Amino acid sequence: MRELSGKVAVVTGAASGIGRALALRFAAEGMTLMLADVDYGGLAQTAAMAGDVQVLTQITDVSDAWSVRHLANRCFGELGAVHVLCNNAGVFQGGHMWTRDEEDFSWLLGVNLWGVLHGVHEFVPRMIEQDSEGHIVNTVSVAGLFASPGSGGYSVTKYAALAASLTLAQDLAATGSKLRVSALCPGAVRTRIGDSDRTRPPGLTVNPTADEVESRESVARAAERGMEPAEVADLVVAGIHEERFLLLTDPRYADRLREQTETLLTGSLPVYQ
Repeated sequence: MRELSGKVAVVTGAASGIGRALALRFAAEGMTLMLADVDYGGLAQTAAMAGDVQVLTQITDVSDAWSVRHLANRCFGELGAVHVLCNNAGVFQGGHMWTRDEEDFSWLLGVNLWGVLHGVHEFVPRMIEQDSEGHIVNTVSVAGLFASPGSGGYSVTKYAALAASLTLAQDLAATGSKLRVSALCPGAVRTRIGDSDRTRPPGLTVNPTADEVESRESVARAAERGMEPAEVADLVVAGIHEERFLLLTDPRYADRLREQTETLLTGSLPVYQ
């Protein structure tokens, strides 16, 4: 997909971080924007930063099918088409697998996996019907490639999001669709991912264990040293232009993938600190 100017982009999780950077980068390309998030204030700030392009905003809980359907209906109803869909909303919670309870997994799966699945279900059929070039970008994570200690349910959701992206891309190719897919796998980025509890639904209790607190603090420290979200957005736009499936924010991840595969093929356990 070479030409973005005049096209329509949808970005979930657009109130901050990578989502905001994607929105601003698409705005610089001259795209019309539909921005979604649960954070009304942050969403309004992103919209105000977008400049002269047309921007619509919608409070959307991506874990809820009805909420995403409402977003899609408004997009196609008011803007007439969608050309780039970024299923970007995501939350983090770490800790050991055996210390996370059902509510933790439900929250993580709802946003990180069902957010992608709802986006696919509500947008992709209508994008196919447009019979025009288009691109779906699913924000996975490097945690969807490498499961590390303390990643808890987060890696579970991100591995599943990668599988969903792979299957979607293969389904679209097999049916001759003009749509393409990218799985964005960022490592440490200067976002508020370590403070995901700020968007945790009020009905879900927060009972942080020592291992969860340690994981969250580690992620927050890594984010402080990470790359700028704008750099990730540049990578995404280049990936859309070049129709690349896997988008890695660090070239060293390719070597790490090879090493992990070789280790697994020996029957051994890859170990990451």
